[in-house]
Amino acid sequence: MKLVHHRADTPLTLTGHGPGFVLIDQVKYTESLVLGPERLQPGWVPHLELLEERHFTELLDHDPELVLLGSGNRFRFPDWQLTRPLLERGIGLEVMDTAAACRTYAILSGEGRRVVAALIIEPAS
Repeated sequence: MKLVHHRADTPLTLTGHGPGFVLIDQVKYTESLVLGPERLQPGWVPHLELLEERHFTELLDHDPELVLLGSGNRFRFPDWQLTRPLLERGIGLEVMDTAAACRTYAILSGEGRRVVAALIIEPAS
């Protein structure tokens, strides 16, 4: 699925996604990443089972009001205790499969929200 939204003031735009990849400003990424309004962090956690509390602490560096966690090809929820750094700061967390997280990110960032997408990108099955 290709997503397009136009915001001249957003330097990083999620422009599409598909099985095993996402497009950021038309550049294809096949590894997990974190995407925020001003910053792209490739090389994030490759599998949900590898998530640790420190990964959620690192997301705070993006100064989000909301974090979208794309859990991979299917919906899976991480151990809730790992999300403590976000909860303690009052930052919302929405968990969904990565395709849904991409669609949601495109909509919310298009509205000017300070949303961060932590996307686990698994190989296409």
